[in-house]
Amino acid sequence: MAFTHSSQPGFAVSNEKRNGGLGSGSRSEKAQKQWSLQDFEIGKPLGKGKFGRVYLARELKSKFIVALKVIFKEQIEKYKLHHQLKREMEIQTNLRHPNVLRLYGWFHDDDRIYLILEYAHGGELYRQLRKTGHLGERQAATYIASLTQALAYCHEKDVIHRDIKPENLLLDHEGRLKIADFGWSVQSRSKRHTMCGTLDYLAPEMVENKAHDYAVDNWTLGILCYEFLFGVPPFEAESQTDTFRRIMKVDLRFPSTPHVSSEAKNLIIRLLVKDSSKRLSLQKIMEHPWIIKNADPSGTCSKFNP
Repeated sequence: MAFTHSSQPGFAVSNEKRNGGLGSGSRSEKAQKQWSLQDFEIGKPLGKGKFGRVYLARELKSKFIVALKVIFKEQIEKYKLHHQLKREMEIQTNLRHPNVLRLYGWFHDDDRIYLILEYAHGGELYRQLRKTGHLGERQAATYIASLTQALAYCHEKDVIHRDIKPENLLLDHEGRLKIADFGWSVQSRSKRHTMCGTLDYLAPEMVENKAHDYAVDNWTLGILCYEFLFGVPPFEAESQTDTFRRIMKVDLRFPSTPHVSSEAKNLIIRLLVKDSSKRLSLQKIMEHPWIIKNADPSGTCSKFNP
């Protein structure tokens, strides 16, 4: 892996920094550490988004490999996302779960905010899904089980994710799934009213602008289970209006190909329920026969990959 020096043009560093901690050291050391761009070697770009870019990076002292997400302040100001970004950072910094991507810390200069993230070698699950078309049942069940455990952890901490989709799921070097984007997440015990997320994955209560709670994440698990197995989201349609209509009606159809077991379909049907109080709970998902039969308890999927 070729790295370039961190003082490359366009990465000016000021003396004003935010503190954070990497994956080692005592709690007091982590609290006292103030990062700057000069602490890192910057490698190849890993991705590009609306508000910035992500680079492979190496912390100079420890040689620890991370992903450095560079966000342009100008874009944050333009779209008035200060509060949302602050909330995202606060939530993700405090989450510690093997299926949640770590946010180790952050810092900023005059123009940019830098998030120091866990590096997921396998990249986006979205890319794998597009490449293979759909997943086998063992691999799909392993991912759904991993997601369910991660969401159970988040819900225990009163965090609702609200935007689980393949683009926001990364894979580590062992094929272990990681939830990577908490941009629409909220930490609250009360019902929420903001319509947010991505159309194909929205629960009916969000589409109808009704109050929602953590059960929107359970709905999304049903959407993902379907997409993993069939290659497309269940309510995909020609127009946005038609997709809204299909979601509200729970117009669920199972194509004849690829072949999917009746147990898998049963799990999907029990999650894609319009009444949010009647959706299968996260605990019941883990106890479902399809999960028990197919999911790898280790959560790793590298041996299933083509």
